[in-house]
Amino acid sequence: MSQLTANDLKEKLKKKLITEKGVEVSTASNKDIYYALASIVNDEIMPKWYETIKRYQDKNLKQVYYLSMEFLIGRLLESNLLNSGLLNIAKEALEDLGFCSELVFAEERDAGLGNGGLGRLAACFLDSLASLYYPGHGFGIRYRYGLFEQRIIHGNQVELPDYWLKEPYPWETRKEEEAFVIQFHGKVHMFKRNDGSLEFKYENTDKVLAVPYDIPVLGYQNEVVNTLRLWSAEPVAYQEAGQEENSEFYHDLDHQHSIEQISGFLYPDDSNYEGKELRLKQQYFLVSSSIQNIIRSFKKNYRLPISRLPEKVVIQINDTHPSLAVPELMRILMDEERLDWDTAWEITTHVLAYTNHTTLSEALETWPEEMIQNLLPRIYMIIDEINERFCKSIWFDHKELRDKIPDLAVIACGRVHMARLAIVGSFSVNGVARIHTEILKKQEMKDFYTLFPNKFNNKTNGITHRRWLLQVNPKLSNVISEAIGTQWIKRPKQLISLLKYSNDKALLEKFDQVKHENKKILANYIHQQTGILVDDQSIFDVQIKRLHEYKRQLLNIFHVIYLYNELKANPNQDVTPRTFIFGAKAAPSYHLAKEIIKLINTVASIVNYDKDINGKLKVIFLENYNVSLAEKIIPAADISEQISTASKEASGTGNMKMMMNGAVTLGTMDGANIEIYDLVGENNIFIFGLNADEVLDYYQNGGYNARDIYNTDDRVRLILDQLNQGEFGIHNIEFKDIFYNILYHNDPYFVLKDFEPYLEAHELAERAYRNRTTWMNMSVTNIAYSGKFSSDQTIREYATDIWKIKQMD
Repeated sequence: MSQLTANDLKEKLKKKLITEKGVEVSTASNKDIYYALASIVNDEIMPKWYETIKRYQDKNLKQVYYLSMEFLIGRLLESNLLNSGLLNIAKEALEDLGFCSELVFAEERDAGLGNGGLGRLAACFLDSLASLYYPGHGFGIRYRYGLFEQRIIHGNQVELPDYWLKEPYPWETRKEEEAFVIQFHGKVHMFKRNDGSLEFKYENTDKVLAVPYDIPVLGYQNEVVNTLRLWSAEPVAYQEAGQEENSEFYHDLDHQHSIEQISGFLYPDDSNYEGKELRLKQQYFLVSSSIQNIIRSFKKNYRLPISRLPEKVVIQINDTHPSLAVPELMRILMDEERLDWDTAWEITTHVLAYTNHTTLSEALETWPEEMIQNLLPRIYMIIDEINERFCKSIWFDHKELRDKIPDLAVIACGRVHMARLAIVGSFSVNGVARIHTEILKKQEMKDFYTLFPNKFNNKTNGITHRRWLLQVNPKLSNVISEAIGTQWIKRPKQLISLLKYSNDKALLEKFDQVKHENKKILANYIHQQTGILVDDQSIFDVQIKRLHEYKRQLLNIFHVIYLYNELKANPNQDVTPRTFIFGAKAAPSYHLAKEIIKLINTVASIVNYDKDINGKLKVIFLENYNVSLAEKIIPAADISEQISTASKEASGTGNMKMMMNGAVTLGTMDGANIEIYDLVGENNIFIFGLNADEVLDYYQNGGYNARDIYNTDDRVRLILDQLNQGEFGIHNIEFKDIFYNILYHNDPYFVLKDFEPYLEAHELAERAYRNRTTWMNMSVTNIAYSGKFSSDQTIREYATDIWKIKQMD
């Protein structure tokens, strides 16, 4: 922990401004201050970073490497100050110098390294690894452009480039001397060595340089600094590529551009062949550079034979994107380390572990067999051999599953199935919530579970309470610490001590006051961003997450339309004012998701300006949802909307973040909602709708007809007719696609089926909210149990059950 005082920091800032920016405090901008302060924090970090790496080597510790296509780390200045023990000192120093810390922190752009929950989870895991003294590091891609910057124009989502690296990023260190060459395309020639083993040589490959950029990952006030290494794709120098500059292999500008595209965009458009191939290139680029790095580090630091790799290395595959780690590790072990197949397979299947994040079939990646064969010929040969041996093992050793081989094969019907590859090639397969894991075992991956029952296990997701409570909600954190002490900061399960105060009126009033202050802050932000005035005494009902049909933002906005219709019919009815807050991005090619965004904004444009309803309803869609925006919204939420179709949401982490900040969950029995329900009890959560078994039964056996509800429920019919007849749009065809999807595709996510129980859950929530003591008791109870969902707990379970790694002394 840093020993700097506020005065020390002020003096350092003044010097940095002069030496690095050439300005004095009196003329410095917020951006100047941001870079100067980041430079000071880096000066504090660097010696600890070096010392951490050295201690891991000296202690000969086993290390975990987390491979992920996403790391949604958000802004780092405030987080790094907090973890360095400098946050309050920095705020004091900035205030003394005449600067607002919030405006200085806002100069940092969110790192465009992720999309949603997958990337945020990876960031939380890295934070917990470092804070718990575990030797664990991340590997990802240094995308120059993030997903996209969302703008709402006339209610429509418009995608702009997210060039987050437009200005220097102060937290990264380029390590060009540690780059690796990655090879695509070309031909593979096989030779027999004198000892009878096979040798593979590559010809006319397209070489790409993977240059690492390292970002420090700070533990919470414990001197530990782990590493997030991001790879940038760059052209290989001609001499390194083994070519003369004037040869036909000359890299013209088009070729250079195609290389740089590999680390150009997060999730490039894959609606055509070129886009699909680029995504596949990205995935191999990540795993090849990372595994080459891991092998080199192992050989350098441990000086052990490669056969002992599992003793010192474990690699976690985060979702299916890095599944090519299986054949790539095999390639290196066989082709470069000269191991035979059986030995290489034994090592590979004791080093790799796989986390599954979804039950959605469209998210379980597959690639055309020919694409992999063309782009990665040697990798394809290895996958083909893995598949051949695996299918033979089923045929001879599991006769009862012979007819299931097409459903289990890694290569089937001309496609390579990445989840199957990851399962076959790893020693652990985990789901991310109890129900999700059970669905994997009993439904989606039932046959694999029959084959490998000991591989499957559950690790419920978690969030770092340091970012999502201590940092984003300091007022609430202070009230908690005043009540139960500060031990919860390092041991978040100690939040349970709040239960003894859940009926303490004086303390409940303090919690209520903090919530109201946070709501006022968000209301001011909403006014600044949208020009809309919202009632900070109203219920802040929040749904912030990726826009997808199964997450059912549509059900939410249908409820808003219903409330609006009721108020139009009876403007004087006694209702608690409500502000519905949405934040979401839709994939650029996901037409129906973009239509739902358009509908939300269209409803907002009508509801927010209708004087007949006396301001009792407001609908706010905050554009460009990201980590920094979530940090503003979550502390102010009263109701946390977690309303996915049961069985579809693997876990969710937004539910945990809002719970930890005192919001009460209104949701289905899906994902981690079930575990929240089990902890807080039925009186402290609002559960509604179909459960997972009922949903799966409808999918398998039928029996649901959306038209029956349309024909018998006049509330539903009115809403759908308003969509179909243009009442909420400029043109009569505005939302017909939503209308037809509900009625002609039989409401695939059961929006209409769950509509009435959803209304009932909201009635109960409104009734509870009117009694402030009751509501704050619910709120505090949720906070008290939220420590169970700290990512510290999740990481301890991974470390003990899967990784078998130890904390540094």
